[in-house]
Amino acid sequence: MKLIPEQVINLRREINETRNNISEYKDYLIDKNSMSRDDIWGTHVFDSITEDNYMHSLKNLDEKEKILRIPGLPTGIYDSRLTSIYPVKAVKKIRSWNLDVIHSQTEFAIGTFARLIAKQYNIPLVHTYHTMYEDYIHYITKGYFQKSSKKLLEYFTKFYCDTTATELIVPTTKTYKLFTEKYKFEKNIHIIPTGIEVERFFKENIKEEDVSDLRKRLKLNKKDFIILFVGRLAEEKNVEFLIYAQQELVKKSKNIKLIIVGDGPDKEKYEKLSNKLGLSDNIIFTGKAAWDDMPYYYHISNVFATASKTETQGLTIIEAMASNVVPVCMKDEAFQSMVTEELNGLFFETKEEYEKQIIRLYENPKELQRFDKQARIQAEHYSSKNYADRVLEVYNRAIKEKQEENRFGFFSKIYKSIKERFKW
Repeated sequence: MKLIPEQVINLRREINETRNNISEYKDYLIDKNSMSRDDIWGTHVFDSITEDNYMHSLKNLDEKEKILRIPGLPTGIYDSRLTSIYPVKAVKKIRSWNLDVIHSQTEFAIGTFARLIAKQYNIPLVHTYHTMYEDYIHYITKGYFQKSSKKLLEYFTKFYCDTTATELIVPTTKTYKLFTEKYKFEKNIHIIPTGIEVERFFKENIKEEDVSDLRKRLKLNKKDFIILFVGRLAEEKNVEFLIYAQQELVKKSKNIKLIIVGDGPDKEKYEKLSNKLGLSDNIIFTGKAAWDDMPYYYHISNVFATASKTETQGLTIIEAMASNVVPVCMKDEAFQSMVTEELNGLFFETKEEYEKQIIRLYENPKELQRFDKQARIQAEHYSSKNYADRVLEVYNRAIKEKQEENRFGFFSKIYKSIKERFKW
């Protein structure tokens, strides 16, 4: 029976701390010489694959769709941006929108902002977990205190999701197991893969002359068998694996070429490695690509390859499949939720297995064609519409739960705590 009073005390303490944080941060924004109420930090999206010009198509949506864009300050850590936990200008806008639900996509500064707003206006918060941050901690620690840093990060992730989210969305069974098995998380978790505009990559929506132009720009001929990688050029993506494998593949045929689209901290390192191995004619580094050109890179390719083990889903896999390109992936639960072996793609665990799968597809065009047809069918399940419909269901559930909580108030919180404690 001691459980209930303790929980009440903790809840009150949390509410008071939140109020104090809001008040202190407002004062900080006003008193800081370099800032005013209009000078704020906020979220920033960094894309290591496409050029910045992809944002132009979104500018006209801002007012109509009530999109508020807030620039951030670079931290020098993994291209991240420093954001405010309570941007006053944004709060003023949000107040006028009369929101029903908040959907956060990150656990840090902007996530904290979402948490504060949800509490301030007493509205439900839905959170999507995207990134396994422990795989990126080396960018901050530089090799020091790895173990303790990971533990701290795990604690923070669990704390945020457990104390903040009314409902939690994860993209794959891999992330679901992370919360249920490792974090011992028992809240409402929904597996909803992130959707994309799959139609943009469909063959019938692609102009053949644009595909031909790209092949000419990259100096490719019709006999070339193209392996495509799209992503950030960094340690966690394991691009080095593909480069070393390419050294063996060209022994089979000089027509097997690897195209690497993207940028990142290790781009120069990989280019040097490619030259060192004598692969400059068989590996093409494009750097960042124009947003509108991305479908064409898929349509000049035969295979999409990734050796990453740090993905929570892998949207480029969906883009490839929507383009009738066969995915050949490192065997990982994140990819296995989308790719069915021997139906719409292939898996590998070693460099030898990867090379074997590529040669198999290179030597068997009919088998390649069979796979790519199934890949397209599978990709259609990951449309942005399907994603939106499923997320809307979660929103409605979160709103209903918050309404019940508000209706019964204090007793609802007690019942919920007891239910979670005794696993009713």
